[in-house]
Amino acid sequence: MVNLSRTISEVIYTESAPSYSALLEKRIWNLRFNGSTTPRPRLIVAASRVSHVRAAILCARAHGIRMKIRSGGHDFEGISYRSRDPNFFVLDMFGFRSIAVDIGDESARVGVGATLGELYYAIAEKSGVHGFPAGVCSTVGVGGHFTGGGYGNMLRKYGLTIDNIVDAEMVDVDGNLLNRESMGEDLFWAITGGGGYSFGVILSYKIKLVSVPEEVTVFRVHRRRDENFTDLVFRYQEIAAGVLPEELFIRLSLGVENGENRAEFIALFLGNPTELTTILNRFFPQLAFSQTDCVQMSWLESVLFWMYFPVGTPTAALLDLASSHPNHSKIKSDYLKTPIPKEGLDSLFAKMAETKIAGLVFNPYGGRMAEIPPTEKPFPHRAGNVAKLQYAAYWSGEKDAADRNAEAVRELYDFMAPYVSTDPREAFLNYRDLDVGTNRNDSYEEGLVYGRKYFGENLERLVKVKTEVDPTDFFRNEQSIPVFVNRRRNTRRKHIS
Repeated sequence: MVNLSRTISEVIYTESAPSYSALLEKRIWNLRFNGSTTPRPRLIVAASRVSHVRAAILCARAHGIRMKIRSGGHDFEGISYRSRDPNFFVLDMFGFRSIAVDIGDESARVGVGATLGELYYAIAEKSGVHGFPAGVCSTVGVGGHFTGGGYGNMLRKYGLTIDNIVDAEMVDVDGNLLNRESMGEDLFWAITGGGGYSFGVILSYKIKLVSVPEEVTVFRVHRRRDENFTDLVFRYQEIAAGVLPEELFIRLSLGVENGENRAEFIALFLGNPTELTTILNRFFPQLAFSQTDCVQMSWLESVLFWMYFPVGTPTAALLDLASSHPNHSKIKSDYLKTPIPKEGLDSLFAKMAETKIAGLVFNPYGGRMAEIPPTEKPFPHRAGNVAKLQYAAYWSGEKDAADRNAEAVRELYDFMAPYVSTDPREAFLNYRDLDVGTNRNDSYEEGLVYGRKYFGENLERLVKVKTEVDPTDFFRNEQSIPVFVNRRRNTRRKHIS
C-alpha cells in the first residue's frame, strides 16, 4: 500500500514491524495454518475506529489489494488471515471490543472483536438471570460466530445467535456507516447468517438477552463400549432433539481411548437436579443416570464447566484469551436427518476404532430451532434435523501427523454418507471446511457449489443481495457469496453519522 491516510497509518503493522508476528499469531487458533509455508499478509491493520475501517476499504479498493477480515481467528480453515492471493492484508477487528449491557431493555451492544467470554461476563455483571444463546468456547470472537449462525447449549430453548440479533452496524464497500434502518431489511437479513464478510465490515451487533434461572444444572457422564453402548447411543438419537424438553441440551461426543470406544454426555438444563433426574429416568433409562451426577451453579459458571475448567474456578477466567489453547485440527460437519440404525452404529464404532483419532460430536436440534422457518434467516438447517454432527481430530504439529489425521477425519466423514443429508450434503458455515468447495477463480458457478451446502434455497437471495451491495465483489474470500455477473449494478445507500 502507498499514500495511506493519516487516520490509519498509526495502526499498520508491516512484516518488518517488531510486533507483526506476535499480532498475527495471537489470533490464530488452528496451528495448521501457522507454519513456514502459510502465506502471510503484506500487512495487518489493527483497526479501532470507524475511520480505520473506512480508510482500509477505500485504499484496498484503489490499489487492488485483497482484504481478509478477522475478529476471533477461530475459523477452522484460517481463511480470515491467509489467502491464495499473495497480495492481501488482514483487517484485524480485535480493537472493536466494547460491550454495553442494558438490563432495563434486556439488550446489549457488542463489538465484533469481543470474545464470547467477555460478553457473558459483562452480562452477568449486570444480572444473574440473563444470558445469551451463543457458543461454549469463551475465546471465540463475536464477529464470525454471530454472523455465521453461531450456536450454543441453549439453542433448543432460544435458537441461534442470529435469531436474537436486533440491529447491527457495518461499513459498506463505499465506506458508508450503516445500521439496520439505513442498510435495509435485505442486507440485515444477509449479515445475520450469511457471513458478514461477503457484504461489508461488521462493527457491532445489538442483541436481545434471554432469561436464565439463578441456578442451572449441568452434568458430564462417561460410558464405555461394554456398557449397553449401542442401545444407549440409539436411544439418545431418538429423544435428544424431540422428546426431551427444550430446556435440556445434551451433547454426545464419541471417541476412542486406549483402543476402546467411549462416549461422553455433557448437558445444560435450565432447571434443578430433581426435575432433570425425573426427566432422564423416564425418557432415557439407558443412561443409568443418578442425581449425584448433577452439579448446580450459575449460568456463567456453567460456561466454565462446559470448557472443562474445574468446578469452583473464578468466573474471571472467561476473560483470559489464553484459556483455549491453539492446536492443530481438521473439522468437518454434517446434518443427521434420521437416527443411525443400530447395525450402522456398530459399524460406526468399528470405523472410529480403526481411525483412532477422529471423534464425532452430536449437537441435538429441535425445540425453538425447529420452529423458525428456514427462510427467516440465511441459515436453513432447522426442522427435520436430529443433530448437527462435527467430525474432528486434534494433534501436535508434525507434518506427517497433519496429513494422516486430516485424512482420518475425511474417512469417517465418507463412511457416514449413507446416514446424513444428500443432494446436497449440507454443511455448517461456521465449521469452515474448504473440502466442500472453494472459489478459486472468484466465479459465480464455483460459489454455487459450497453455497448450496451452506445455505440451501436461501443462496439465491444471498446472491441477489451481494450483487446489489458489492457489485465488484470486493468483499470476497475462498467461500464468500458470489456475484451474479449479469446483474451487476452500482447502488448507493444512505448512511448514518
